[in-house]
Amino acid sequence: MSAKTLHEIPDSDLVMRIAKGEKELFEMIIRRYNQRLYRIGMSVLNDEQEAEDAMQSNYISAYENLSRFEGRSLFGTWLTRIMLNQCYSQKRKLKKAALEIDLHDGILNTKTPANILMNKELNRTLEDAISLLPEKYRLVFMLREIEGLSVQETAETLNIEDSNVKVRLNRAKVMLRAYLSDYIKASVYDFHLTRCDRIAKQVMDYITKKAAN
Repeated sequence: MSAKTLHEIPDSDLVMRIAKGEKELFEMIIRRYNQRLYRIGMSVLNDEQEAEDAMQSNYISAYENLSRFEGRSLFGTWLTRIMLNQCYSQKRKLKKAALEIDLHDGILNTKTPANILMNKELNRTLEDAISLLPEKYRLVFMLREIEGLSVQETAETLNIEDSNVKVRLNRAKVMLRAYLSDYIKASVYDFHLTRCDRIAKQVMDYITKKAAN
């Protein structure tokens, strides 16, 4: 089967085949969702390494619990929920936030790897602007505008009402400067191929070792 054909396999078919023993196909899941999960991780944790750690833990947890996926929601929604839980768990354990906003004078503390992720000034400015959003608005903005999830999918993922999704998205847009909107889809928290390869390798190595034991 060609790489193109594999790429076109629906999530539901991939999950079924993986559950039946085609463990190598889990790499397709990883590569398919790396970008979304990285953006979610950055939205909650604001730290590259923490986000990648959460992704790796997320994929391992999802793989080990595939039998619990009942298909009542989209697989991507289920996977994103696991990622959110992982991020919140890590956030609770952190001694200090990787990125903080000084509410007294509105100054953004930029001493974090998240703020040097992009080389271009526009991309840095964009990430800083989005980082200024309160978490509940930032998450909705990421899921709706960057990842393209529907209102219903976003509401289900975050366990809130559809109306809350709409309100939070509107407030997020108001908070962001209007001129940034044209650049958002192309430049926010890009998950480069080298990172994608690293996450895929780490998770698949774990799966392979577990299968051999």
